[in-house]
Amino acid sequence: MVEEQRETGKAGSLVFAVNGQRLEVSSRLDPSTTLLEFLRTRTSLKSVKLGCGEGGCGACIVLLSKYDPVLDQVEDFTISSCLTLLCSVNGCSVTTSEGLGNSKDGFHPIHQRFSGFHASQCGFCTPGMCVSLFGALVKAEKNDQREPSPGFSKLTVVEAEKAISGNLCRCTGYRPIADACKSFAADVDIEDLGLNSFWKKEESHEAKMSRLPLYDHNHEICTFPEFLKREIKSSLLLDSERYSWYKPATVEELQSLLKSIDADCKTRKKLVVGNTGMGYYKELEHHDRYIDLGGVLELSSIRRDEEGIEIGAAVTISKTIEALKEENNSEFNSECKIVFKRIALHMEKIASEFVRNTGSVGGNLVMAQRKHFPSDIATILLAAGAFVHILAGTLHEKLTLDEFLERPPLDSNSVLLNIKIPNYAASKNISSEMDRKLLFETYRAAPRPLGNALPYLNAAFLSEVSCLKSSGSAVLNKCRVVFGAYGTKHAIRAREVEKLLSGKILTIGVLYEAVKLVKATVVPEDGTPSPAYRSSLAAGYLFDFLYPLIDINSKISGVWSDEYSNTSLFKDAKIKRKYSQLDHVQLPTLLSSSEQVLELNNNHHPVGQPTTKVGSALQASGEAVFVDDIPSPTNCLHGAFIHSMKPYARVKDIKFKSKLLPDGVSGLISVRDIPKGGENRGCTTMFGTESLFADELTQYAGERLAFVVADTQKHADIASSLVEVDYDIENLEPPILTVEEAIKRSSLLEVPLLLYPKQVGDISKGLAEADHKILSAKIKLGSQYHFYMETQTALALPDENNCMVVYSSTQCPEYAHVTIAKCLGIPEHNVRVITRRVGGGFGGKAMKAIPVATACALAAHKFRRPVRTYLNRKTDMIMAGGRHPMEITYNVGFKSNGKVTALQLDILINAGISLDISPMMPKNILSGLKKYDWGALSFDIKVCKTNHSSKTAMRGPGEVQGSYIAETVIEHVASTLSIDVDSVRNINFHRYDSLKLFYDVASGDSVEYTLTSIWNKLAESSSFKQRVEIIKEFNRCKVWKKRGISRVPVVHPVLVRPTPGKVSILSDGSVVVEVGGIELGQGLWTKVKQMAAFALSSIKCDGVENLLDKVRVIQADTLSLTQGGMTAGSTTSESSCESVRLCCEVLVERLAPLKETLQGQMGSVTWDALICKAYVGSLNLSASSHYIPDFTSMHYLNYGAAVSEVEVNLLTGETTILRSDIIYDCGQSLNPAVDLGQIEGAFVQGIGFFMLEEYTTNSDGLVVADSTWTYKIPTIDTIPKQFNVEIHNSGHHQKRVLSSKASGEPPLLLAASVHCAARAAIRDARRQLHSWGCMDESYSTFNLEVPATMPKVKELCGLDNVERYLGWKMGIK
Repeated sequence: MVEEQRETGKAGSLVFAVNGQRLEVSSRLDPSTTLLEFLRTRTSLKSVKLGCGEGGCGACIVLLSKYDPVLDQVEDFTISSCLTLLCSVNGCSVTTSEGLGNSKDGFHPIHQRFSGFHASQCGFCTPGMCVSLFGALVKAEKNDQREPSPGFSKLTVVEAEKAISGNLCRCTGYRPIADACKSFAADVDIEDLGLNSFWKKEESHEAKMSRLPLYDHNHEICTFPEFLKREIKSSLLLDSERYSWYKPATVEELQSLLKSIDADCKTRKKLVVGNTGMGYYKELEHHDRYIDLGGVLELSSIRRDEEGIEIGAAVTISKTIEALKEENNSEFNSECKIVFKRIALHMEKIASEFVRNTGSVGGNLVMAQRKHFPSDIATILLAAGAFVHILAGTLHEKLTLDEFLERPPLDSNSVLLNIKIPNYAASKNISSEMDRKLLFETYRAAPRPLGNALPYLNAAFLSEVSCLKSSGSAVLNKCRVVFGAYGTKHAIRAREVEKLLSGKILTIGVLYEAVKLVKATVVPEDGTPSPAYRSSLAAGYLFDFLYPLIDINSKISGVWSDEYSNTSLFKDAKIKRKYSQLDHVQLPTLLSSSEQVLELNNNHHPVGQPTTKVGSALQASGEAVFVDDIPSPTNCLHGAFIHSMKPYARVKDIKFKSKLLPDGVSGLISVRDIPKGGENRGCTTMFGTESLFADELTQYAGERLAFVVADTQKHADIASSLVEVDYDIENLEPPILTVEEAIKRSSLLEVPLLLYPKQVGDISKGLAEADHKILSAKIKLGSQYHFYMETQTALALPDENNCMVVYSSTQCPEYAHVTIAKCLGIPEHNVRVITRRVGGGFGGKAMKAIPVATACALAAHKFRRPVRTYLNRKTDMIMAGGRHPMEITYNVGFKSNGKVTALQLDILINAGISLDISPMMPKNILSGLKKYDWGALSFDIKVCKTNHSSKTAMRGPGEVQGSYIAETVIEHVASTLSIDVDSVRNINFHRYDSLKLFYDVASGDSVEYTLTSIWNKLAESSSFKQRVEIIKEFNRCKVWKKRGISRVPVVHPVLVRPTPGKVSILSDGSVVVEVGGIELGQGLWTKVKQMAAFALSSIKCDGVENLLDKVRVIQADTLSLTQGGMTAGSTTSESSCESVRLCCEVLVERLAPLKETLQGQMGSVTWDALICKAYVGSLNLSASSHYIPDFTSMHYLNYGAAVSEVEVNLLTGETTILRSDIIYDCGQSLNPAVDLGQIEGAFVQGIGFFMLEEYTTNSDGLVVADSTWTYKIPTIDTIPKQFNVEIHNSGHHQKRVLSSKASGEPPLLLAASVHCAARAAIRDARRQLHSWGCMDESYSTFNLEVPATMPKVKELCGLDNVERYLGWKMGIK
């Protein structure tokens, strides 16, 4: 029970504040309850979202404030509430996004700027983003920097961007979020900020400043209320017995507590500090007592003396970073301070700030020692020679860190007390012959530069280097060489390498031997992904550290200049030259600049204006209601799926492991619970159906077997993991897990003849005309997970007369409606499906949301109680299906100038077990592929039925693969002919006649074919040709960095589908609109609202210019508006707009005679007066329509082009996107701000597909990339550093909806430009290998896989390129 009380509560109760309000939890509480769980289930606050439950996404961030009564100071920091245990916030204050501001009290400038900079699309991640930024603002205000200009904070631009570096967003592409954050920075150039609703680009600096919502740091909200300070001063201790939560204050108390608990052998205990380890290990084991180590003085202190710095094991990583960075560490010499700073800088790349703020250094080391966690801290502290202090019962032990890591795992009674980092200094000069300096460097290779990703390998090197003045040679007196996280139990010292190097004069030969020895030493354990890559990284990092020291020409005195930042290790010019080869200058890790170019269309005001997204401020404050935000009705149950672990087996039994039902469980729902007259139906598509549950036979790993129902979501999730499934595979054929096996066993899904694309031209003739042929080339494309921020969710409410109301986060309410009715065996009029908004969909909330809603409805039907579910991220990822993997074999014929004469393809699509949308894939693939004139085009596309989860729609399904296949063929032709790939693209561009041949009616009129003009314009605006030459020179000069650039076009057909609409005018003149389309974050409601205001304004009476504020678009309701169809294919916004326009035409026609009459009587008439009279006269002010596009306007083509430039690090395989320029044809944009967001967001999602995201499965087809730890979508540090987008205003197309065109999916295909640019950089890297004599003439022909992850890029650049280089330098072949 939560009580908001006066300042005197029950003694020992859990007391804290949330948004300034006092909360007291006086009843017993499960100590495993998290702050997130409490806020979402026991308060009315909903801004704190569950995105992953792992501390990996930032959706759940809150600001936690702690008060120190001794110092009378408040400490504020962001935390991940999904990991923070509720009892740990006793006496603290919590601030959520609602607490910053809201619709009642007024929005905070953060909310207003996020809205105004168009930085919120679906809105699910936005509250967490806002709190992250607020935390950075609060932190910055405590700095001693000078006062900023009015309206700004003390934040710098870099700090503002880094504030949200740990937050994930799948919609926006991050650029507008970065702008919203940077708008608070003291050093921002306001002219650099992107498109927003506050000012126009041409306005003066002063005008822009005056329009920006004012931020006044002197009047910021109070994060810690006075009443709580008073209570803390009068003592605020928690009743340990009541809450099973113990917080000892001294080591002696801790010893006593551990001893007393040990006396009761049945008591299970857990030692915690920040509980962040739960994000990785997700322990479900119940603990009777929790011991909070954060209160133990010895464990939470930092001490300094002449021997070094001692960090208590419970000290957070963030506080450790601060301590190591402190300038006033007077006890230590400059070399030691630099070692500390390097450790701190490395620690800043561990997890995210909101995890580092609560995660402890000791906890990280204990996980590394006890559970073999791939720790960065263990590696860097091992290199620094750290010691640890352990308490085992009454025994105190002091060990070196290597001894600690190598001993057996700590038992539950042993406690790590502190870590000591020694005060390092180089030995004193023994003779004038030598100068000595201490060198320390750390490394990590990870998919994200700023952290929030586990490393493939980390390394740290500490060396004392002497310079022989007579010869200028470097001698390594002693060194520590440490590697970790590469697929071994713990970080290791490479002692043989240390032995080899110590005392040696460093030469290329010595380094060559050391590198070879490192590779022999760093050998990942069996089963570690990319083992050779990890070994290669180790060699590369040692080379990077030591190579600049070879023959340093007696200028060692320059070592560590500028605090040995990577930009200048040595003052010596010779060393600088060598480091320029290594190119140690670090590129900025975040977005540096952007430009948006658009032309506003004022012909249909307010249509065409960049108005802010409907509800964006509500989304920012967290007040926007998603399905899981709807308060649970009384007696509500919660469900969780039990899925198969086998790809093909009989299911003999499903039961709980213990005889007793787990806590809170009401029962299991399975196929046996489908009512009489109902069907085992979980999904209905236009091509068929899919079962809700497996019936006797499971046909893929991840298939739904049952649905466990419990009193809370937590209990349901735990119960689902406590189920045993008895499988039997006797006498069953082996599962089909590859497309090759599917072909062998003729396991194919049928594609309706109408959907199968037509061949183009005569393939035999085309091949005969060719001067050259490439035969049987192969491409393999994997899957991609949607990673919507809101996982699948639904709430089902039984209603009177055997009816069912279901709230579902779905793109297809109509299909869910039909499926639920069929499953329950009731008429469709007894079912009502309601969808207000969806927290991201991208196709994943189309068919895959339906079984989730149906399972809830079935459970609600059985128990006659409300049932809801919110899938945990792991289950969602296992069940999502994802994008279609495929294998492609092609033959291509072409002329010597690169003109293709014929392309022949064999494509095998892995569709999984059922149809879903797979029959559409052949047509979609060809739609994207036909963007070039292939002369003749022939293909054989087979849709293979396999024992995998059914693959489903994902943004650009088929089109993205088809477009990529086209680029791969073009690149292959160019490399075969050794000619410029851009010229091959140019020569294969469509003319209008070939476009019409390939695309038929969709090609439209010749004036609509804008691709050629876009292509040429982009070359000029991006300085493409000049940059090509600059890159050639860069690659000629640089050894270990190579750049590439690529220009890629897109031609993307879309289909406009029929869509219903309804517009009603209420008595006060306000307008309510319903449409078939669902708001997914794509701005559908915003465009619809603009269209309604425009169409109704044609009545031309006073006040219509303000109609936009009077229009409200409401949630989809399948009984209120039928035939809603699906929101997919990029065109639902425009079709919804057109259906609304038709409704408004009817209403204007009805109102026109009355308006004429009133005008005759009164001279002028206002909108409100007109509507008032219409009501008095009983005029029908509600109109419905069903827009059905005619055949000539149903299909059309979208055009765009992109140029991307990348830089590849040849030592690590890391690809940095330096710049991307996009021009995209939106026709006459209905809302340029919305379309710009769609373009940028789609492009960045495409970067994920082409460069980062590996949706991997095990040998049984079960998804193993099932968390934020293993699946990496783009973050703000992986998007283009310079990101320029122009919306091409292509004139008036009468067959379009107000001449507009789609923007949701086509820009995703342009991200292939990044992949192609990476391929260009790799080609130059391979050319260099060829020049070293390491590769034959075929170096330019290679296959860069998708996604082009760091291991794949590095492999193509040479896993042994360091040895090859050193061998070349020594003359070894």
